[in-house]
Amino acid sequence: MIENLPGSEQHRCGFSPGWSVRAYEESLDLALFEAAFCFRCHKVRMHGTAVPPALASQFFDADTPPAQDLLALFRAEAP
Repeated sequence: MIENLPGSEQHRCGFSPGWSVRAYEESLDLALFEAAFCFRCHKVRMHGTAVPPALASQFFDADTPPAQDLLALFRAEAP
């Protein structure tokens, strides 16, 4: 689902992510990646052992149906 988010231009908000996804190897020692999403500035920052530097900062269109579906999943899982 994350891979299919449409790209976008940068918006300004100071990057205040409200949601993130983290993936681990079987050992659970270090995260393979963490993707932190800010739906205000349309930015996702990624870091971890499996993230090449060129993919560390990306932009997505937060107003599209795929992004809104992802946001709905995040909200449904929130405590």
